[in-house]
Amino acid sequence: MPEQNLDDGLRSLAEEGARRGRLADAAVVRQRGDAYRRRRHVASAAVGVAVVGLLGVGVAVGRPAAGPPPPAASPTTAGPSASAPTAPTTPPSTPSTSAAPPSSPTGTIDPVLSGQREITIVRVQATEGGIALDGQLTEVDDDSGRQLFVPTPLGGDAYLIKAYGRADNHPANDEPACWQATNLGNARSLTVEGAVCDANNPAQRFTITASGTNAYAISNRSAYLQHSKTNGLILEEVADGPVPSTFRLVDNGPARRPAGG
Repeated sequence: MPEQNLDDGLRSLAEEGARRGRLADAAVVRQRGDAYRRRRHVASAAVGVAVVGLLGVGVAVGRPAAGPPPPAASPTTAGPSASAPTAPTTPPSTPSTSAAPPSSPTGTIDPVLSGQREITIVRVQATEGGIALDGQLTEVDDDSGRQLFVPTPLGGDAYLIKAYGRADNHPANDEPACWQATNLGNARSLTVEGAVCDANNPAQRFTITASGTNAYAISNRSAYLQHSKTNGLILEEVADGPVPSTFRLVDNGPARRPAGG
């Protein structure tokens, strides 16, 4: 490439000499050739620098922009977790030794059934009078017979029902007689008569259960005390349904002494 450029330069000088009518001497021609070569070299070097610069810019433009440097990892702190502490589990409560005993299924015992009170007994369905034990249990509207009673608990709903006369300090009235279921035979219904008290005699163990508000049903071995228009007070089994006769127990004060007689 430099030799060709030199030839071109010499040819230009020859043409110029022909136009002017003379040739420049050899020294001048060589001096001009050297100057031309230097200018070409400088120009080639400038072009090379420019090309390298453009290539650098292209590389810079083509390269994706680098993002921000990743954050430095936070140092791990040794020791317990910084989360909120877990609340301690509440231990199961210990039953109190002073807790009240469970209440009775039937609720509070009516004082008239405590064995410490004398009561009168009135049939709820009756219009007047009360119950008296005068040989046989009956309804009266006067003061005849034994009309004061003390139901004495035997356990559960069972009671020994003691009957007393008037409280007049007469020994006979202070000596109790007890209700006893009696079968008079002849296909008649059971009745209730007075007898010497015997808590071991099933015929004297009467059941008293609540039946409505302030009312009770009285029975002996599934036969209920009820009123018959023809036979008065009798013990008789009843069909399914409400008991026909129920009774009020009316408090008449503390049981007398001797209450057990």
